[in-house]
Amino acid sequence: MTTRATAPTDVIYPDTDGMPLPDGEYQSPIFRRTLSPLDIRYENMPGAHMNGDTFIYYVEGDPRRSVSPDCYVALDRSPEELESIRRNNVYLMWEMGGPPDFVLEIASHSTARVDLGGKRDLYAEIGVSEYWRYDETGGDFYGEPLVGERLADGEYRRVEVHAEDDGRVWGHSDALNLDLWWIDGELKYWDPVSGEWLLNYWEAHNALLAETDRADTEQRRAELERERADAAEAQFARMEAELRRLRGEE
Repeated sequence: MTTRATAPTDVIYPDTDGMPLPDGEYQSPIFRRTLSPLDIRYENMPGAHMNGDTFIYYVEGDPRRSVSPDCYVALDRSPEELESIRRNNVYLMWEMGGPPDFVLEIASHSTARVDLGGKRDLYAEIGVSEYWRYDETGGDFYGEPLVGERLADGEYRRVEVHAEDDGRVWGHSDALNLDLWWIDGELKYWDPVSGEWLLNYWEAHNALLAETDRADTEQRRAELERERADAAEAQFARMEAELRRLRGEE
């Protein structure tokens, strides 16, 4: 539901409410681990925009009508629509061609109730096609570790979530074409197309360091092989010269 009213052009849509992240000391490290793989994936993907803990305004002309998901992803947007984000520093649904395609909420003590109630109803009302909830604790806040819901006929219907024997839980997001996995309290993303896990910032950094170390090791190994080959060639040349001397050929 994007309401487009006749609105004054000087309406201000604030980009902050001046309040810190709810349960920040608890949520902040989870945010970094959980959202950075999506940030890396969508940062340079054409037509895509990913963000979190920022405002989405859904009624033109009414700055009181906003919601702030922990994470959202909007896909297949035009350059003009994406420019709206940069220009306004907020997500205006009437300029972005509609709501985000994917929303994720991360459970905490002070937010769980609204995530399960008012926010869920609002996301359905404004047309968010997929709404996921992730509980690091395994269910202390939401009652279950991972839930995905897909919008159908204006109502959310649960995505099939699979429970593995080892305690892992996963479901497939059609919106992102990714499998979301709850593994030992962490939310991981599996790309079924590439057959790889999405890495967070630290994993990507460590993978880069490991690749650099491998490249350095391979370069040094190649240099040592060249040095051995050069030494062997020089030794062979000396032996040939000595043989020629002994034969009186020189």
